[in-house]
Amino acid sequence: MTARFDDAGRQLRPGLWETVNERYPGSMITKDDYVPLARLRRPLAESRLTFISTAGVQPAGTLPFDTVHPVGDYTFRRVPSGATPGELEIHQLKYPTHGAARDLNVIFPIERLQEFAAEGLIAALTPHFFSFIGYNMDAERLERTLAEEIADAVVADGADVALMSPA
Repeated sequence: MTARFDDAGRQLRPGLWETVNERYPGSMITKDDYVPLARLRRPLAESRLTFISTAGVQPAGTLPFDTVHPVGDYTFRRVPSGATPGELEIHQLKYPTHGAARDLNVIFPIERLQEFAAEGLIAALTPHFFSFIGYNMDAERLERTLAEEIADAVVADGADVALMSPA
């Protein structure tokens, strides 16, 4: 969950972290430092976009996420941005996937993003999108390993902008 800030650096939703910790005892989420969102350096129509999701979507037939490990799975999958929904599958137990089974785009909008690129709303898609499962109980490990690895992969794919969506 990300706190949003206005241009002056004021949090738009004060008390967000306290609310999370209240609702999920033991999560001990803190936000002591402010990291501003990066501003676009060029218009979307001139930008390469990548998509990052906690949906647990991956290419069919690849090693499934470990959805039953007590502290989570700290790996991610590269999803070819040109894939069709029929070439992908979901390995996820922490949210109901029946809607996504009918139309993957409700949770992983691959066809919509392909359409945006075809229509010129964005310049191009990166070669891969990135997916992982959001159930991870070790926030430090999530930040130290998984987030850093995904960030490195996004940079290697040449993304100008990243669209991120929780499942």
